Amino acid sequence: MARRPHNAPPPKDTGPRVNEKIRAPEIRLIGADGENVGVAPPSRALEMAEQAGLDLVEISPNANPPVCKIMDFGKFKYEQQKRESEARKKQKIIEVKEVKFRPNTDT
Repeated sequence: MARRPHNAPPPKDTGPRVNEKIRAPEIRLIGADGENVGVAPPSRALEMAEQAGLDLVEISPNANPPVCKIMDFGKFKYEQQKRESEARKKQKIIEVKEVKFRPNTDT
């Protein structure tokens, strides 16, 4: 494992917050089956997720209160990567057309 220099900023955690990393005092909770459970403290939501054997994932951090869903985080991450790869495949690749002019080219 490579060491980072001492003056480098700490690595940023990208992606959604999971389980104990959710810091909001209240969250809007969506159950594992997709139904809206309502507004609850994260501690209660975390207990419900642990009982179901799943993770608590923050879906929309900018909402008020933030929206969290009880789901399998590994499966969520896999599906997200799959969607991104599909989007990359569908992107149109821009090709630059070349025209060569030489001294013997007649016009």
